[in-house]
Amino acid sequence: MLDQLEELEAVARTLEPTADLRSEIQNQAFEYTGQFIESLAQRPGFIQADCPNLSALQVTEQGKPFEELLALLRDEVNNAGINPASGCHLGYIPGGGLWASSVGDMLAAATNRYAGIFYASPGAVLIENQMIRWLCSLVGYPSTAHGNLTSGGSIANLIAIQAARDAHGICSANVRQAAVYFTAQVHHCVHKALRITGLHEAIQRVIPMNDHYQMDTAALEVAMKKDREAGLTPFMVIASAGTTDTGAIDPLDAVAGLCEQYGAWYHIDAAYGGFFLLLDEYREKFRGIDRADSVVMDPHKGMFLPYGSGAVLLKDAQKLIAANTHQAAYMQDAYGLDEINPADCGPELSRPFRGLRMWLPLHLHGVEPFRAALREKVLLCRYFHEEIQKMGFETGPFPELSVTMFRYPGKDPEVFNRKLMDLLHADGRVFFSSTQVDGRFWIRCAVCSFRTHLAEIRIALDMIGECVANLI
Repeated sequence: MLDQLEELEAVARTLEPTADLRSEIQNQAFEYTGQFIESLAQRPGFIQADCPNLSALQVTEQGKPFEELLALLRDEVNNAGINPASGCHLGYIPGGGLWASSVGDMLAAATNRYAGIFYASPGAVLIENQMIRWLCSLVGYPSTAHGNLTSGGSIANLIAIQAARDAHGICSANVRQAAVYFTAQVHHCVHKALRITGLHEAIQRVIPMNDHYQMDTAALEVAMKKDREAGLTPFMVIASAGTTDTGAIDPLDAVAGLCEQYGAWYHIDAAYGGFFLLLDEYREKFRGIDRADSVVMDPHKGMFLPYGSGAVLLKDAQKLIAANTHQAAYMQDAYGLDEINPADCGPELSRPFRGLRMWLPLHLHGVEPFRAALREKVLLCRYFHEEIQKMGFETGPFPELSVTMFRYPGKDPEVFNRKLMDLLHADGRVFFSSTQVDGRFWIRCAVCSFRTHLAEIRIALDMIGECVANLI
């Protein structure tokens, strides 16, 4: 057995590269990362391409040279499809990709701290909880609030909706008498969360919107009143603070008043828009957000962190903990400590140390450049909105945040704009996405990347002009 152990150890130890090999791989990786970032200004926002070598790659008993694997990443991962690291990504809601966050991820992965419970890694949990408390302060929540850093808005919304369900005692016996209210602009991850939590069996009321795609609070009041009079329970209202399609912010304060009147859980999905709270001139638009029972914010949007960075906040931490805490005998050493465990605030037990990718850039750069970048994105979107109108385009409402919609008018605008979208994707210098609003085809411009500046917006306008000229 000892001989066998020696043989196995010799092979197993190859999982720990020597110092020289680590240095060689690190140098190649960092050199490539540097080259990639420096080349972003010349890279297109979208490339239509196949990945033949990657598709054919097989896992084998013996390893492959790092150079070969890095070349696959370079040629067939980072040179195909949407380039979300680019300032020319103006489709969907771009993720960020701060370099300092990538350093944080490397440090977190290499040191492999378990950030689920305070007992396992006090420092890691303190970092995550400090980030949660800073986010709570942005929203205006009291010290009784807490939350969880998640993989994104989908899990963040799921956690909030689960907590709402449990706090209101919604179960199989009464779910069909409970009513949930939202608009047609609610993010589709909310529908997924309702299904996962069993709340898809509740009554779902789609509330009309005004001309700016904001929830009509008069219609909401009518719906809640009718449901109450019919013996139903107005259980939860889900408002949006920055919709994906238009960037609209629902009348948050007015909705809060109705939720308090009817005893409904008030949830705000501010995954995209929440970080505009950093701008003093925008706080009035978010008036009432502090009255919500739960709020979702995505640092991989408004704070420009890499994908996989969401956050859910609850005004009452105990309701969050009650919906997620479970104890196990083998974890008895970890119980009884004062700090709130992230594992008690969401469904994940095994989870990465997410807080470092947020904590490091926030402390390294300070808050000021984040504020400046957000303010710049607002102005860039307004500039685009005005310039695209001068080019003869129809636009959606004046951008409330940093998203706007546009479409070229004509005899058959649906066909024309679909063709235009195809040409824009084929060109690829800048990436746009499309949507359907009120049954009409629109092209979206979402200015959210910290790397998007005036030069990228001008490239986008030039590209649109050239593509339109090719169609007329």
